[in-house]
Amino acid sequence: MRPSRNTILLQALGTALKERRNELGLTQEDVAGQAEIDRPFITMIESAKKQPTISVLWKLAAALQLSPGDFAERVDRRYVSYLAKTPK
Repeated sequence: MRPSRNTILLQALGTALKERRNELGLTQEDVAGQAEIDRPFITMIESAKKQPTISVLWKLAAALQLSPGDFAERVDRRYVSYLAKTPK
């Protein structure tokens, strides 16, 4: 089964990841190391080109010093904001 490509949600995820990373003063390399994933994958998530698995989302949340729920909440706020700006 092919994964869903909700572009707006992927953009919201990438933006939330980058914002939190910058809040903490972390590089992509820092987050990748803490999450035990490749740095280019962080770049691709932040640019909405790749969709991480649920296990990677949990690792990212931990690397960003957030619970998965808090990270999802940040993504959701960004997602709602993007949807509000999207022409209907």
